[in-house]
Amino acid sequence: MIFQTAFSLPTPTATTTLLSPTCPHQLNTLFFTHRRRRLISPSRFNSSFAQRRFSSFVAASGNNVFTSPETSKTFEFSSEEKIYKWWESQGYFKPNFDQGGSPFVIPMPPPNVTGSLHMGHAMFVTLEDIMVRYNRMKGRPTLWLPGTDHAGIATQLVVEKMLASEGIKRVDLGRDEFTKRVWEWKEKYGGTITNQIKRLGASCDWSRERFTLDEQLSRAVVEAFVKLHDKGLIYQGSYMVNWSPNLQTAVSDLEVEYSEEPGFLYHIKYRVAGSPDFLTIATTRPETLFGDVALAVHPEDDRYSKYVGQTAIVPMTYGRHVPIIADKYVDKDFGTGVLKISPGHDHNDYLLARKLGLPILNVMNKDATLNDVAGLFCGLDRFEVREKLWVDLEETGLAVKKEPHTLRVPRSQRGGEVIEPLVSKQWFVHMDPLAEKALLAVENKELTIIPERFEKIYNHWLTNIKDWCISRQLWWGHRIPVWYVVGKDCEEDYIVAKNAEEALEKAHEKYGKDVEIYQDPDVLDTWFSSSLWPFSTLGWPDVSAKDFNNFYPTNMLETGHDILFFWVARMVMMGIEFTGTVPFSHVYLHGLIRDSQGRKMSKSLGNVIDPLDTIKDFGTDALRFTIALGTAGQDLNLSTERLTANKAFTNKLWNAGKFVLHSLPSLSDTSAWENLLALKLDKEETLLSLPLPECWAVSKLHILIDSVTASYERLFFGDVGRETYDFFWSDFADWYIEASKSRLYGSGGNSVSLASQAVLLYVFENILKLLHPFMPFVTEDLWQALPYRKEALIVSPWPQNSLPRNVESIKRFENLQALTRAIRNARAEYSVEPVKRISASVVGSAEVIEYISKEKEVLALLSRLDLNNVHFTNAPPGDANLSVHLVASEGLEAYLPLAAMVDISSEVQRISKRLSKMQTEYDALVTRLSSPKFVEKAPEEVVRGVKEQVEELEEKIKLTKARLGFLKSTTSLVSQ
Repeated sequence: MIFQTAFSLPTPTATTTLLSPTCPHQLNTLFFTHRRRRLISPSRFNSSFAQRRFSSFVAASGNNVFTSPETSKTFEFSSEEKIYKWWESQGYFKPNFDQGGSPFVIPMPPPNVTGSLHMGHAMFVTLEDIMVRYNRMKGRPTLWLPGTDHAGIATQLVVEKMLASEGIKRVDLGRDEFTKRVWEWKEKYGGTITNQIKRLGASCDWSRERFTLDEQLSRAVVEAFVKLHDKGLIYQGSYMVNWSPNLQTAVSDLEVEYSEEPGFLYHIKYRVAGSPDFLTIATTRPETLFGDVALAVHPEDDRYSKYVGQTAIVPMTYGRHVPIIADKYVDKDFGTGVLKISPGHDHNDYLLARKLGLPILNVMNKDATLNDVAGLFCGLDRFEVREKLWVDLEETGLAVKKEPHTLRVPRSQRGGEVIEPLVSKQWFVHMDPLAEKALLAVENKELTIIPERFEKIYNHWLTNIKDWCISRQLWWGHRIPVWYVVGKDCEEDYIVAKNAEEALEKAHEKYGKDVEIYQDPDVLDTWFSSSLWPFSTLGWPDVSAKDFNNFYPTNMLETGHDILFFWVARMVMMGIEFTGTVPFSHVYLHGLIRDSQGRKMSKSLGNVIDPLDTIKDFGTDALRFTIALGTAGQDLNLSTERLTANKAFTNKLWNAGKFVLHSLPSLSDTSAWENLLALKLDKEETLLSLPLPECWAVSKLHILIDSVTASYERLFFGDVGRETYDFFWSDFADWYIEASKSRLYGSGGNSVSLASQAVLLYVFENILKLLHPFMPFVTEDLWQALPYRKEALIVSPWPQNSLPRNVESIKRFENLQALTRAIRNARAEYSVEPVKRISASVVGSAEVIEYISKEKEVLALLSRLDLNNVHFTNAPPGDANLSVHLVASEGLEAYLPLAAMVDISSEVQRISKRLSKMQTEYDALVTRLSSPKFVEKAPEEVVRGVKEQVEELEEKIKLTKARLGFLKSTTSLVSQ
């Protein structure tokens, strides 16, 4: 058949190695036939390679950016950084408006400037880069905007430790000098995380990289604070916060980690005033009793109802009285059922005290030593007081007992010390008005959260939101834009301004020219600046900024589900408040990466997997592909086995590229290339003119493109990876590449060989496109090795949808596959040597025989049949009773002459031995089951397992006896 129709080169697919597919320890002789050497001789090989390289990108090849399967045995991981730098140098990471279309924009979650790459980073970089690369190939102007967070507490800690190693304290330097040192550290070390993210292949527009303390972003922070304060949404007050005694600052809930630790439950007697009776309380923190303001019992607890309304005397306080009250908050079953209320040092007690109008009594200093309220214990550390106070209580007879108890201890994520709930004067944002709009955004479908189940968590948090403490007692960060007047009350007389000059001007207007002002020493919570990230990075508050108009609102926010409230919800609230628009239309939440046993990675368990070490051992592409196969919102167990398997996938792609390149004509053969490029495989008339295997491969590819594209659009990345993997490895590598060898090395003629070459190139080319967002490095390297590349893979067009496919050809080739599998299985069952070619008679209807017989060479190659002894007929052969009968599918059967496959007498002996062994095993298991002692005493699962083994052996024995009978009957017939 001569092809005169056209065929447009989208993506090739190939897979095969220089090793024999049937015996991995033997060289594949197909690569070393005389015809093979004529196809690509050494001199011609080098010429072909040079021409292809030149046709790709001269600059890239000149700088030795790319390798090729023609010259390199495997993909070299060392090429990854060179490829990345080349992409960046070509400007591919920047948004391109040439093709039009609506922009696709993702703001990168800014990692801490102090950070070092971990698997959490690898997860978000991989998923976001997949989205970005896919949309870039779809022709959309694509912006992935990177940056880093100044990480107030973490960075200040790092620099303080560095100074401490030099014998220097922060307070000795003073604020300005210390801040200068931090900036110097940032300039020297702050780029580490950025370079590591690049190592993962992140195709961000680094020309737009932002830092939360940049001048522009700092201006946005001040603008946001001023606007919120002007609307009455920012206020100053004394409320309960998480206090870090070592860091001397309030910290957010996210920066508090709870751990279960051994401790004690202390039982202490409180005398009822004016009575000989005592009430016993149980507490884990006896040192806070100096801050008790009440004792509480449940109103339905008959044990204590008579004491409600009276007062109790707090131990060790020289007779201080507190009321005994009743409230349903008290758990009757915990401890003694009597609760001490210490609202200055417990979050729940604080809320209860505010509800009931009880006073707040603070007994601790900012360094977690006790203050004057504690009397003789003043100045002692809280934990030291706990021990000494208990001794004193024992001496006075007020200590009842101390029993072991597991504590839920709040610790600082940064410093590790125990966090102290403390009432402190701070700046807060009133959140209710902001939360209402953020709730409506989800309700009105302006914002879609993926997976959908997290909408409930989002709604719950925002419905029960508390005011946000935004001040931190640090030196590194955005200074709160509030100034005080010297000599005035700080809570009443303060000035909010965008800068010191404006603040002084306002002070002069209000208090006269002689006043002096000073700025609030606190800085803003890092999350405050991060909440502005999607729009501050694009130029806000300058709403006329080009980037703000081109790229805001953004399309996608991808991050971990653990910061849905701390970051995502706050961005939504701030975006609506300051821009009137939800900052992104979709939120995609990923899970955690755990170890192979499902455990959270931690240094204490020794199960932390370093992404950079993983890249070194397995390559970036294998790591990315492994991570991307997870499901949105679900945790992913990462194992060496998975990484090893996907490294093998990378090698398989490389070997497929090797086969495709070796199969193509030399570029000097212009006539062959003109004919090959004239085949437009995306056209129906061309598709229908192809031989069966070629039509099947292209049809399956076109179906895959539709399915994979739909999964990309729905953000089902796991489905994308699995479907493409299966198509490449099974359909393309295991079937079509093997089938194509009958074209390339058989007697099909130039037209059939040309079709096969075109299909190999077309399918492989498109596989590279579909896989590129997942595995950018190896796919780009392979793409550059292919001839006639007009542009880099990273910016090449995505395959079109709804391309033609021939369903009938798919069904027909599946019949051919079923026949091949049946013959292969028969060979395996009868232990036929792999190199042995056997005879076969294929029986089917006239229609089936017509299309199967045309692929005689394919069938013979895939099934290892003797090409000269393969017969097609519509009736069983005369020696059917001496043959193995196979039913491949309805209307398609095969007969394999047994004598041509095996030595029948030897096979009878082999099968007889196998049957005898199985019968012995079967008898032993039956005997075991017949023993009442075993059945009654053995675990249920063990008994069940034995029964399953018996059933399995019964089936095997039945089949083996049938086969043995067939062999013996065949022997009898042959001897006759």
